[in-house]
Amino acid sequence: MVCLGNICRSPLAEGILASKLPENFIVDSAGTGSWHVGHSPDKRSIAVAKKNGLCIDGQKGRQFKTADFDEFDYIYVMDSSNYRDVIHLAKTPEHKNKVHLILNELFPDENVDVPDPYYGTANGFDSVYQMLDEAAEIIATKLIEKHS
Repeated sequence: MVCLGNICRSPLAEGILASKLPENFIVDSAGTGSWHVGHSPDKRSIAVAKKNGLCIDGQKGRQFKTADFDEFDYIYVMDSSNYRDVIHLAKTPEHKNKVHLILNELFPDENVDVPDPYYGTANGFDSVYQMLDEAAEIIATKLIEKHS
């Protein structure tokens, strides 16, 4: 799961998807930028996760790296800007094929962005949570079916 700073959207997406998958699946998140490396998720992301029964406060921000293409089978990005940044780091067509806009799971081929709630109001985090929860449900179902 990849967003810009790895403190709002991608930590939520990581926590949500991990909660829907068996423990043998590895779910992680990163940011395309380095500003928040080592930081905990935004307090508002932690709060909305907690309100929905998830604990994400143990996560620490990290920056997306080219090795992630080899480490992970699927890379879900939150918006078209993140998509461009991650694709730019891809060295092979196989790497590029791993990168997907997460909301294309809900709205196939529409390339809808998950809005960044950082500068918005608290209810923006609730809206983002709901979007990511719906997308993660679809992703989890596909992954469990594919790997069972």
